[in-house]
Amino acid sequence: MHHEARAVDVAIGLGSHDLGVATRTAELYRAGLFPVVVFTGGNSPTTAKVFPRGEAVHFREHAIDLDVPASAILLEPTAANTGENITRSRDVLAAAGITPATVLLVSKPYMERRSFATARKLWPEVEFVCASERMEFDDYLKSIGDEKLVVDMLVGDLQRVIEYPKRGFAIEQEVPEGVRAAYESLVRDGFTTRLVA
Repeated sequence: MHHEARAVDVAIGLGSHDLGVATRTAELYRAGLFPVVVFTGGNSPTTAKVFPRGEAVHFREHAIDLDVPASAILLEPTAANTGENITRSRDVLAAAGITPATVLLVSKPYMERRSFATARKLWPEVEFVCASERMEFDDYLKSIGDEKLVVDMLVGDLQRVIEYPKRGFAIEQEVPEGVRAAYESLVRDGFTTRLVA
């Protein structure tokens, strides 16, 4: 999304297979951009072995290891998709007496646009800023250690950016023709394990 990370009321660290989300969240917390973060996410087939106690729990522990105080972290350990990440985090914040006007969404790099589109649909009164680890694509692939997984997930994410507005799950996003052509080529090449029916 090319958003510039800036001071906000709260952050939401979106659960996934990528512990870099918690790393980036901790960096931004230490930079003083927000006073509280919600880590959100249960488990998925991709994360169950890596994060057996759930994505949010492991992200919280990693952030604490990186000097984020436990008192600054709220936990939402049940969400199974991005829509639930947003709505359940909103509920956790409300239960803590927090009604933010601005929220920093921290996600995997290729998930920024979809998380933004989903959040704007489900929580339209809030201003969202997106952030993720800053690294080149090749470096990101190496950091995850499973190139096919990343490309499969990237293809699945883009499919959701295209299709979910039609289903009422997200706001519409412009997808340039070159991006659509690359997506179609990757689907033809078999990167299809993360596509939705």
